[in-house]
Amino acid sequence: MMKEGNLNPVTQTIRKAVKFFEGLGFDVFEGPEVDTEWYNFDALNVAADHPSRDTQDTFWLTDGRLLRTQTSNSQVRYGIDKKPPIKVVVPGVCYRNESTDSGHETTFLQLEGLYIDKDVTFGQLFKILEDFYKYTYGDDIKLRFQPSHFPFTEPSTEFHVKFKGKWFELGGAGLVHPKVIANMGLDPNVYTGLAFGPGIERPIMVQYGISDVRLFRSGDLRFLKQF
Repeated sequence: MMKEGNLNPVTQTIRKAVKFFEGLGFDVFEGPEVDTEWYNFDALNVAADHPSRDTQDTFWLTDGRLLRTQTSNSQVRYGIDKKPPIKVVVPGVCYRNESTDSGHETTFLQLEGLYIDKDVTFGQLFKILEDFYKYTYGDDIKLRFQPSHFPFTEPSTEFHVKFKGKWFELGGAGLVHPKVIANMGLDPNVYTGLAFGPGIERPIMVQYGISDVRLFRSGDLRFLKQF
């Protein structure tokens, strides 16, 4: 008799997240992991001299393309052919050229969210994230937001979740920068938007007491069988 396999906890988490956002009317889009400099940087208002374009942070290919550093690369790619309201989530793998250890990997999962329409507000962003994390981890979850800076949102915020008595940073968010909206072929004087891009692995590590992020991609059956 063949034994039933186990889904990676990352896969389980993404499937649960997608179900939540589909319930809010969001589409699901899987953008390319190999992309152009335009979609990954320029279209997102990331300056040409920004540190993230350095070879120490980005995997560049010999043909001038790159391995995406964020799922935000799909914002303009998805939105340019759509008419508002635009509501989409983009779960996927991202790549950063950095040293690996128990808390860092060259590959990581991110869940991009984008909502563009007339009169989109910061309050809607807070509500969506709060409802999502309560849906995922229970009603006792608490979120907090603090000011930050990202080239593709203005104003910008980092958000943290209080889980098992400790605060953990999950990712960045904010209102979509007018230049990014314009790059979608939309009038930023008419439309506003919100975006968020939390990481996937860190909350799972906290939830299950996983000490090494590299285990997610190790292929170790002893690890997978726990889930």
